[in-house]
Amino acid sequence: MPELPEVETVRRGLAPVLEGQRLARVIIRRRDLRWPLPDDFGQRLTGKQVLDVGRRAKFLMISLEDETVWIAHLGMSGRFRVFAPPVPPEEAHDHVIIETDAGAVIRFNDPRRFGFMDLTTRADCATHPMLANLGPEPIDGDFDAAVLASRLKGRAAPIKAALLDQKTVAGLGNIYVCEALFQAGISPRRKARTVQGGRAEKLANAVVDVLTRAIAAGGSSLKDHRQTDGELGYFQHDFHVYGRAGEPCRRCGPNHPVRHLVQSGRSTFYCSQCQR
Repeated sequence: MPELPEVETVRRGLAPVLEGQRLARVIIRRRDLRWPLPDDFGQRLTGKQVLDVGRRAKFLMISLEDETVWIAHLGMSGRFRVFAPPVPPEEAHDHVIIETDAGAVIRFNDPRRFGFMDLTTRADCATHPMLANLGPEPIDGDFDAAVLASRLKGRAAPIKAALLDQKTVAGLGNIYVCEALFQAGISPRRKARTVQGGRAEKLANAVVDVLTRAIAAGGSSLKDHRQTDGELGYFQHDFHVYGRAGEPCRRCGPNHPVRHLVQSGRSTFYCSQCQR
């Protein structure tokens, strides 16, 4: 599932073609994604001007002039593609098609239909079921070691599980938690409550650094992720531990291979030598 860097990459691709533009047409080819689209979805968007393309955790948040906020989640295989004329023929899984008054065409393609879209208002965003309990944004300037330590205080769960909990830090997923824990030198087995002080500072810095570098690389394309122009992301070439079980640790050398374990049903990759 796309994590924060992939969604942020998509947001940055959509913003230049949507912000300030009016949605001339919104065409629904299929109404049942993960859940049915809201009633009159296309009609409620058509003719509206887009004020801002934002993001909250793994959700795209598109704000319109009438206080409506269009929430979009990519699910497992969802992609937004941006086209300028000449526009190629539609593909089989192009479920939502948006045309702007400037002539841009944006298509949401989702073969597995695990993505979803909803409409809310700015006033109701804070209480929306998908947004109400999210933790702080890790690439927001207000995120630091003190914020992270306060979220981990007293928690007996392993730090890996705690970081995957969206109430702890918003937008993190399996790939970037593994990479951040490696960079910070913290074992995924360590109790979350012990990550305080210097450890919290190292981990907070690692989270920000890993996410920032991943966004700059266009995210990670392991299977489905594409940028809005169709290009792959490239951060998968910089993984230090994720998906590298049995390969040498890039910090400790060939005598210490990357290990794999399963925590709460999720694969974890780490080095037992340098992560404590």
